[in-house]
Amino acid sequence: MTQPLRHPALYHRHAALGAKFAAFGGWEMPLEYAGGGVLKEHAAVREDVGVFDVSHLGKARVRGRGAAAFVNTCLSNDLDRISAGQAQYTLCLDDSGGVVDDLIAYRFADDDVFLIPNAANTAEVVRRLTAVAPNGVSVVDQHELFAVLAVQGPRSAELLTALGLPTDHEYMSFTVTSYQGTDVVVCRTGYTGEHGYELVVPSHDAHTLWDAIVEAGARPCGLAARDTLRTEMGYPLHGQDLSLEITPVQARSGWAVGWKKPAFWGRDAVTAEKADGPRRVLCGLEALDRGIPRAHMTVLNADGHQIGEVTSGTFSPTRKVGIALALIDTAAGVTEGDEVALDVRGRRSAVRVVKPPFVKSNVK
Repeated sequence: MTQPLRHPALYHRHAALGAKFAAFGGWEMPLEYAGGGVLKEHAAVREDVGVFDVSHLGKARVRGRGAAAFVNTCLSNDLDRISAGQAQYTLCLDDSGGVVDDLIAYRFADDDVFLIPNAANTAEVVRRLTAVAPNGVSVVDQHELFAVLAVQGPRSAELLTALGLPTDHEYMSFTVTSYQGTDVVVCRTGYTGEHGYELVVPSHDAHTLWDAIVEAGARPCGLAARDTLRTEMGYPLHGQDLSLEITPVQARSGWAVGWKKPAFWGRDAVTAEKADGPRRVLCGLEALDRGIPRAHMTVLNADGHQIGEVTSGTFSPTRKVGIALALIDTAAGVTEGDEVALDVRGRRSAVRVVKPPFVKSNVK
């Protein structure tokens, strides 16, 4: 039996703005808004400031003596590289080296770690952590207790400062403050390649902060623009560019692995794959004609033989060209600058192999 879609706390705010909704990880979320659409929303983030409701993202709390040390034995990145008040991108791997999920870990203290997984994977991440948590360490799913608002764009700091929120902390660090009596976690993170912040606020008070941000001039942006923005940056999306079948070595996400750590889930598998060399790797593709790459399109070499598959593809609103991420067989010997082709319903569309990002990042 199909489970009904969950609604974020701000659902009625989005409906009032004329949002077009779509399903994301079991949630009904705004895809785009009336009077704007993907292109205007994308441009707002690149040129001014936009706000996304990404409350479908999961939330989980790991607490108790040694909580951070416990999490560090499970997730891929080295949590000891950061201190209290910092956040870290990390991976939850299975024994085969496949990616169960990619997530952000907020280190509040040695005994308090807050996790933000992807919506569809939250329950599984919590289940895996709970199954091996030592006595005295609790793992609690807080998926619906908090909303997450992403304020992104060159003017994001100016806007939040005007609302009295802190903005001068470093990238991948966070501070706990309050807005009209409600605790808010302000983190210098984002998924757009622009200067920005992600705000974690209790769901029951999310409307107050959302209204203030929109009234201050941020354009409401849907998840369609979030996807074109992240693709321009070459950021992976779980389920497409990372998955149980796509390892961090293949996805060039080895920077999110603490290779010197003595233990983490999937360590033996990814260490062996790194030593042997992956059979395929994630590459960027840039269209040389008017074609727009789409997920699952076949990548062909000059002889017409299949050498890979597109994992994410879209039209770049900034570059005005088709762009893609694709897994390409290492045996094909393809290197940056080479021309290959996509099979578009039987027609060859020329693309060039490039190194992401497709647009320069403004994150400092």
